[in-house]
Amino acid sequence: MLWQAISAVRDLGRLHDIASVLIRYGFGDLVRRIGMAGALERAGRALHWHEPEELARLEPPARVRRALEEMGPSFVKLGQILATRVDLFSAEWIAEFSKLQDMAPALAFAELLPQLTEDLGEPPEAVFPRLEPEALAAASLAQVHRAWLPDGTAVILKVRRPGIRPIVEADLRLLSRLAEIFEAEAPELGRYRPREVVRQFTLSLRRELDFSAEGRSAERIAANFAAHPEIIVPCIHWPWTCERLNVQDYIEGIHGRDLYAVESAGLDRKQLARRGAQAVLKMILEDGFFHADPHPGNVIYVPDNRIAFIDFGMVGRLSEERRYQLAVLLHGLVSHDAEKVAEVLLDWSGGAQIDSETLQPEIDAFVDQYHGVPLKNLDLGAMLSDLVAILREHGLVLPPDLALLIKAFITLEGLGRQLDPDFEMVGEATPFLEQVLLAHAAPGAVVQRGWRTLSSALALIAGLPQDLRRLLQSARRGKLQVQVEVLPLKHFGDQLDRAASRLTVGIIIAALIVGSSIIMTVPGGPTWLGLPFLGLLGFVATVIGGIWVLFSIWRGGKG
Repeated sequence: MLWQAISAVRDLGRLHDIASVLIRYGFGDLVRRIGMAGALERAGRALHWHEPEELARLEPPARVRRALEEMGPSFVKLGQILATRVDLFSAEWIAEFSKLQDMAPALAFAELLPQLTEDLGEPPEAVFPRLEPEALAAASLAQVHRAWLPDGTAVILKVRRPGIRPIVEADLRLLSRLAEIFEAEAPELGRYRPREVVRQFTLSLRRELDFSAEGRSAERIAANFAAHPEIIVPCIHWPWTCERLNVQDYIEGIHGRDLYAVESAGLDRKQLARRGAQAVLKMILEDGFFHADPHPGNVIYVPDNRIAFIDFGMVGRLSEERRYQLAVLLHGLVSHDAEKVAEVLLDWSGGAQIDSETLQPEIDAFVDQYHGVPLKNLDLGAMLSDLVAILREHGLVLPPDLALLIKAFITLEGLGRQLDPDFEMVGEATPFLEQVLLAHAAPGAVVQRGWRTLSSALALIAGLPQDLRRLLQSARRGKLQVQVEVLPLKHFGDQLDRAASRLTVGIIIAALIVGSSIIMTVPGGPTWLGLPFLGLLGFVATVIGGIWVLFSIWRGGKG
């Protein structure tokens, strides 16, 4: 119920702002249906239901995107997470969500100074002989300033905005409650898994608020590329890095969006495309720990055709088994093996209800349409997008790590084709896929998996006598219980219990009425306003009990 959504009075103003934006962008019916309008009006806040004419002409994806922008930084970041859920939203929605830019006006350096001094343990000028007060960039959670260490090393200071955590936590509370309301009051939104999306978003945003976690992710990826000097990851300066501050090397170079500067600098665009693709494929298929948002803004090109990756706030993780499944899927797409593709997708579906007899022919037809197409003409990103569209039609929702992964693949291929129109993602990926498949089938890997399986089986057998002894001991002591729960009977029992409670209270009320009436006719005893006090007390209890019974009946009728 909505009273749960506004149980914290401190969030009521924020809830009103959200409702107002939704109404302005034409989602007033949704606001009414989930009960936000009535509660806010009762709270004394006026809602204006007028929809501007220019907004009425917007398509739904654009409306939602603009509404997210107006609702503030937490919702912009939610949209960025939704942009990774290619398994939930079609291409036009993903395209709109991808337009969300995390930008905000920079705070004056004086406003950052007290927090910065506290995190450094001393004034900034004692650590950095030179520090630029003008921000290089500003976003909703942090802003970046350039500085220099005493040895002349150029660094950047990524400083978390003061007081941002309470605002984010309030938004997360509201999102969690609104997701529950959406699923309960708007069943048609259930296919978008609002509670699961909010849960994923909450974990991601809380990790992003911890700048030391971003530093650890950067160091882990840097260690994986220690033997690859063509890939640069900024060095983290741990003496000054903490939850609210990240100090890392400043990378001088050309940002990935400036292709004209790449040409002017004489860099080899084909080689940059290959190196970038190979780096991300290595992260995904070899290391199982990857940059989950390799868009041009997070890539810097430096002399000698080297590539620097920055901003590791969003990373993905893949287990060894998941990497093997991914390799089988992609290899099946490239080699036109529909059976392998369908097998992996059914494994990923878990316990989802899927009609495999319908899914298999669709995947067969999908893979067959690429039969005979030269590798250089295969668009792996488009193939994955089309494949995920088939999954959406069957109600299959990918696990969050796989959704991040597919989004990273699609972004990576787009980045490669921007640099080199003849870029072949399939050609770059094939050696990595074959390496993963060969490593999975290697004798050592087979023996290791077999040993793990045998160890688990032996542990189960070894523990069986002890489990049986505990079971027999419980039976001897009369503590062995077998619980069979039949939901229809449980519901019927609950109804009987409520009916018995109401009947009992009704009998007590009737007895109180009779007893109080008798007391009112008997002289003597304490009085109040000239009437027997005990009789009045009995009638008051009768009124309270009657109100409870009526409320219980009304609530039961609504349920």
